Amino acid sequence: MIPAIFGLSGPHLTADERDFFREADPAGYILFGRNCIDPQQLRALTDDLRSIHGRDGLLVSIDQEGGRVARLRPPHWAAYPCGDAFAKLYDLAPASAIEAARANATAMALELSAMGITVDYHPPLDLRVPGAHDVIGDRALGPEPMQVAAIGRAILEGLGAGGVTGCIKHMPGHGRSDVDTHKSLPTVTASAEELEADLAPFRALNHAKIGMTGHLVFTAWDAENPATLSPTVIREVIRGAIGFDGLLLTDDIDMEALGGGIPVRAARAHAAGCDIILNCWAKMEDMEGICNVLPAMSQVTAARLDAALAGTRIAPALAPEAEDLLAKRDALLALAGAAA
Repeated sequence: MIPAIFGLSGPHLTADERDFFREADPAGYILFGRNCIDPQQLRALTDDLRSIHGRDGLLVSIDQEGGRVARLRPPHWAAYPCGDAFAKLYDLAPASAIEAARANATAMALELSAMGITVDYHPPLDLRVPGAHDVIGDRALGPEPMQVAAIGRAILEGLGAGGVTGCIKHMPGHGRSDVDTHKSLPTVTASAEELEADLAPFRALNHAKIGMTGHLVFTAWDAENPATLSPTVIREVIRGAIGFDGLLLTDDIDMEALGGGIPVRAARAHAAGCDIILNCWAKMEDMEGICNVLPAMSQVTAARLDAALAGTRIAPALAPEAEDLLAKRDALLALAGAAA
C-alpha cells in the first residue's frame, strides 16, 4: 500500500484511474465538489472505490466542516453552519454550544456514512487570532484554547457516534497565518511561549485518531521549513509537545505554500515524519510521481490507519434520526441568533 491519499478527476472513475488505483493501492481517497453530484451518484462512486480494493474499511475522505468549507451542499444534502456559529453560542451558553456541536456532527456523520464516506477533515482546532488572514476566520471554533478544545471534542465525539472518524487540523496551529497557504507560504514569528496557546487545543485532543499538518513556517521551532516538511516540528512539537500519536496526514501538498515539484514535496513530507501524503488534484502525472518516490507503507503507519478506520461504518441509507439532530441543533443555535 502506498502512503498517499489521492483525489479523483470527476463524478465517475475513468478507466485510467481505475487501473492506476488498483495497481498503486493508495491509503485512501479525498472527494471534492467535482466528485459529488447527487446522493445516488456519490454512493455509486464510493462503492466503486471499495470494490477496487475489496474492503469496506477504506479511507474515503472529505472536507465537510460547514459554512464555506462544505463539499456536500443543498439541495441534495443538508446545510451545516460554520464554526463561528458554535463559538457565538458558547459565549452565551457553553453547555448548549457543546450539545449543538455534537448533534450537528452526528447528523453530518450519518449523512457522510450513507454516502460511503469514512473520514471527515474536521474539526479545525486553529485559534481565531485578531488581525490574521481569514483563511481560518469563521471556520474557527473560537479564540480561546479551552473553548476550541471543548467544541472540538464534541465534534469528534459526534462524528464518531455517526460512524465517521474526524481529523484535528492544522497542527501545530494555523490561526496566526498572515496569508492563504493555498497561494503562498506564511511565516509565524510568535515566540514558543506565545505558541503554547495554539498548541493547547491539540494537546487536549491528542488522542484523536487522525491529525493534519499545516504549511506554515514557525521561526520559534524551524525558521527554514514549513511544519509539513520539518522533521523538527513533527518530532518535537506534534509528536512531542502536543503528544499526538495518531495517523498524521499532510495538508494538500498541491498548495502553493510548498515549493518544488509534487513528488519532491511528497518525499520531503514523508521523510520529515508525515504518515500519509494528501494529494488532491487528481493529476495522473503527479500521482504516478508520488508512487515512484514513496516507499511502501510502514507497519507503524498501517497500524495507525487501521486504528483510524476501526470505528467507521457504511450505512445503507440516511438514518432517520439525522432530521431530529438537525432540529435540536437549530433550536440551540437560535439561542444566540445563529443558524445553519
